Amino acid sequence: MELVIALGMNGIVWGLIIALIALGLSIIFGLLDIINIAHGDFFMVGTVLAWFVLDTTGNYWLAFLIVPIIGFAMGVVIEYTVIQPIKNAAALSIVATFGLSIMLQEGVRATFGAAPTRLVPPIQSTIQMFGLEYEIYRLFAAVVSIAAILLFFGFLHRTKMGTWMRAVRYDPETATAMGIPARKVYMITFALGFAMAALGGVVAAPITTVDFQAGVDILPFCFMAVIIGGLGNLEGTVAAAVMLAFFEGVMASFADPTIARIGSLCLMSIVLLIRPHGIFAGATR
Repeated sequence: MELVIALGMNGIVWGLIIALIALGLSIIFGLLDIINIAHGDFFMVGTVLAWFVLDTTGNYWLAFLIVPIIGFAMGVVIEYTVIQPIKNAAALSIVATFGLSIMLQEGVRATFGAAPTRLVPPIQSTIQMFGLEYEIYRLFAAVVSIAAILLFFGFLHRTKMGTWMRAVRYDPETATAMGIPARKVYMITFALGFAMAALGGVVAAPITTVDFQAGVDILPFCFMAVIIGGLGNLEGTVAAAVMLAFFEGVMASFADPTIARIGSLCLMSIVLLIRPHGIFAGATR
């Protein structure tokens, strides 16, 4: 029973991290109509940059500030050089972002190396919860993820740029006619998506492995969260990510992790058969 509780709690923590990453994927798809195959690699870059900050400064906490800023800057460059030329070409975006994914992976492998690395959590103590010793850093990771998600929704609903993003998302032609700089909104949106994935990498690095292929496993999970939550429904994406991760965590206590992932895929298939537009399609956004 303790194993089930521990894996369930780990699933919730991981789900909150996935939610942070998947939100970035969702806003990129929602505003730019880009199917971003490289989004998992944005997470991977975040984990590697977190390792680099720790290796060079000896202070992991700096990564929480530095890495999202670097991710945002990289997002601006990538949007301008890769995404902007293929805007409004969804099929081409798959090819372009797949190529970007390969470039990021091979670039990291050439500089960081191919061997996976484990980072020591900056908080190594545990706390007594539900009859077991639970890592405090995992609770910290959950709190940071929740805070980042709330800040994102606050930004989206309480700032001028957030209002512009929502306006361009719902009706780009009217928004442009009203003087909203759609070009700037597209760039900020993509850069913000990169920054959110990179922050997810910083949060997750001490509880997973730093590996140039880390994004390969993250990307399908993010897509499942976006699809089950309802395309374009950001709140639904968060709920679906936590639900899926908890489901996999509990299943992993009874079966092999691969079987648990297959179970998640089966769950997604069932949801799409019953609710083709996602569980939360039509809910308030």
